[in-house]
Amino acid sequence: MALGVLAKITVQEGKNEEFERLFAELTAQVLANEPGTLFYALNRSKASPQDYVVMEQYASAADIDAHGKTEYFLEANKALANLVAAAPIIEVFDVV
Repeated sequence: MALGVLAKITVQEGKNEEFERLFAELTAQVLANEPGTLFYALNRSKASPQDYVVMEQYASAADIDAHGKTEYFLEANKALANLVAAAPIIEVFDVV
Protein backbone atom coordinates (compact mmCIF):
# COMPACT_ATOMS: atom_id res chain seq x y z
CA MET A 1 0.00 0.00 0.00
CA ALA A 2 1.29 3.44 -0.93
CA LEU A 3 2.04 5.91 1.84
CA GLY A 4 2.18 9.69 1.93
CA VAL A 5 4.48 11.74 4.12
CA LEU A 6 4.27 15.42 5.07
CA ALA A 7 7.31 16.96 6.70
CA LYS A 8 6.81 20.47 8.09
CA ILE A 9 10.06 22.41 8.38
CA THR A 10 10.79 25.91 9.68
CA VAL A 11 13.99 27.46 8.36
CA GLN A 12 16.10 30.05 10.19
CA GLU A 13 15.85 33.66 8.99
CA GLY A 14 18.28 34.35 6.18
CA LYS A 15 18.85 30.65 5.42
CA ASN A 16 16.11 30.11 2.81
CA GLU A 17 18.32 30.29 -0.26
CA GLU A 18 20.87 27.80 1.06
CA PHE A 19 18.11 25.50 2.36
CA GLU A 20 16.32 25.49 -1.00
CA ARG A 21 19.57 24.87 -2.89
CA LEU A 22 20.54 21.91 -0.71
CA PHE A 23 17.01 20.51 -0.84
CA ALA A 24 16.95 20.76 -4.63
CA GLU A 25 20.15 18.71 -4.75
CA LEU A 26 18.61 16.12 -2.41
CA THR A 27 15.42 15.99 -4.48
CA ALA A 28 17.40 15.29 -7.64
CA GLN A 29 19.19 12.39 -5.91
CA VAL A 30 15.96 10.96 -4.50
CA LEU A 31 14.09 11.06 -7.80
CA ALA A 32 17.05 9.64 -9.75
CA ASN A 33 17.83 6.78 -7.37
CA GLU A 34 14.68 5.70 -5.55
CA PRO A 35 12.12 4.01 -7.80
CA GLY A 36 9.83 3.50 -4.79
CA THR A 37 9.58 7.25 -4.29
CA LEU A 38 6.54 8.26 -6.31
CA PHE A 39 6.51 11.98 -5.41
CA TYR A 40 8.97 14.23 -3.56
CA ALA A 41 8.53 18.00 -3.58
CA LEU A 42 9.47 20.98 -1.41
CA ASN A 43 6.85 23.71 -0.97
CA ARG A 44 7.26 27.14 0.70
CA SER A 45 4.40 28.84 2.52
CA LYS A 46 3.07 32.04 0.97
CA ALA A 47 1.85 33.23 4.38
CA SER A 48 5.05 32.47 6.30
CA PRO A 49 8.16 32.24 4.08
CA GLN A 50 10.24 30.48 6.76
CA ASP A 51 7.82 27.55 6.72
CA TYR A 52 8.10 24.68 4.26
CA VAL A 53 6.28 21.42 3.66
CA VAL A 54 7.87 18.44 1.94
CA MET A 55 5.20 16.35 0.22
CA GLU A 56 6.28 12.77 -0.35
CA GLN A 57 4.67 9.58 -1.60
CA TYR A 58 6.19 6.11 -1.48
CA ALA A 59 5.12 2.76 -2.88
CA SER A 60 5.60 1.05 0.50
CA ALA A 61 6.84 1.41 4.07
CA ALA A 62 10.05 -0.35 2.97
CA ASP A 63 10.63 2.46 0.47
CA ILE A 64 10.30 5.07 3.23
CA ASP A 65 12.79 3.11 5.31
CA ALA A 66 15.24 2.79 2.41
CA HIS A 67 14.95 6.53 1.67
CA GLY A 68 15.99 7.42 5.21
CA LYS A 69 19.06 5.18 5.02
CA THR A 70 20.60 6.47 1.78
CA GLU A 71 24.00 8.08 2.07
CA TYR A 72 22.88 11.24 0.23
CA PHE A 73 19.84 11.64 2.53
CA LEU A 74 21.97 11.26 5.66
CA GLU A 75 24.54 13.76 4.32
CA ALA A 76 21.84 16.25 3.34
CA ASN A 77 20.25 15.98 6.78
CA LYS A 78 23.55 16.94 8.41
CA ALA A 79 23.81 20.06 6.24
CA LEU A 80 20.12 20.97 6.52
CA ALA A 81 20.19 20.61 10.32
CA ASN A 82 22.28 23.79 10.51
CA LEU A 83 19.61 25.74 8.62
CA VAL A 84 16.39 24.78 10.38
CA ALA A 85 14.87 26.45 13.43
CA ALA A 86 13.60 23.22 15.00
CA ALA A 87 13.18 19.52 14.31
CA PRO A 88 10.74 18.83 11.46
CA ILE A 89 7.23 17.64 12.21
CA ILE A 90 6.64 14.48 10.18
CA GLU A 91 3.32 12.76 9.61
CA VAL A 92 2.70 9.56 7.64
CA PHE A 93 -0.60 8.91 5.81
CA ASP A 94 -2.27 6.01 4.06
CA VAL A 95 -2.97 6.84 0.41
CA VAL A 96 -6.66 6.38 -0.39
